[in-house]
Amino acid sequence: MRRREFWGLLAPSLVVMVGLLAFPLYRTVEWSLKKVDYGESGTFVGLDNYTMALQDERFLRSVVFTVGLTLTTVGGLVVGGYILACLVNGLGRMRPVVLGILLISYVIPNVVGATMFSWLFDSNFGGVLDYAISGLTGLDILWFTDTWPNRVMVALNLIWAMLPFAMLVILAGLQGISEEVLEAARMDGASTWGVHWHVMVPTLRGLLGFVALISIMDVVRVFDNLVPLSPQGPQIGNESIMMYIFNVAFRDGGQQLGLGSAINVLLIILIVVMLSPFIRDVAREGSRR
Repeated sequence: MRRREFWGLLAPSLVVMVGLLAFPLYRTVEWSLKKVDYGESGTFVGLDNYTMALQDERFLRSVVFTVGLTLTTVGGLVVGGYILACLVNGLGRMRPVVLGILLISYVIPNVVGATMFSWLFDSNFGGVLDYAISGLTGLDILWFTDTWPNRVMVALNLIWAMLPFAMLVILAGLQGISEEVLEAARMDGASTWGVHWHVMVPTLRGLLGFVALISIMDVVRVFDNLVPLSPQGPQIGNESIMMYIFNVAFRDGGQQLGLGSAINVLLIILIVVMLSPFIRDVAREGSRR
């Protein structure tokens, strides 16, 4: 391929990346160093916005909530996705039907899916799960106003919504494992657990890391799910970083675009830190092949 043809094919993608990624990122970093009001260019304040954010207890609570939610949800997605993929992989003619049913939660918009999911815990809309759990435990659980019940509900919703993606990726990897390798492991005396732990999981290590990587990026940026599931999130300590940015920059009346931009930069740094082990692992796995 000639150099002119190469750049001709590459240029449209570069223009899109610069327009949709590089320029907004530059503007975010610039605003993070300014006190910005709507309609004004802003006043340079250095690192004051970062200092204000790091000294804000509300921001620190949102970081703790987001990181805890991410670790819990990603763990559930990797383990649940593997188990579900193994079960689906063993199906015969019913596999397309089961896959179609499982994908419903993934294709529904997040706000719609989270609203529907909240009805399972809301007595005003039937509250099937709330009724069942209350009947078994004898407790009147306040899913929307108590901190930990609300966290459990949010985590379950995220796992429910994102599990089909994890399952599909892992299922594709399972179908690539040679049946001869599995049969050889069984002939060598490996139990079912041994086959999974010593053969299948190591073979799928790169894919499991990829699932964890994508899931971390999605969960750290969770926003719209919390609108119906945690309407009192700021009051009960269940406010994600993205929700905090929205409240600070647009909703609370302060319209602090500079502070919101500074928190965006800190969020990017947090995502990079959380993804770095998985990026190294996926890159190492790819280099071996």
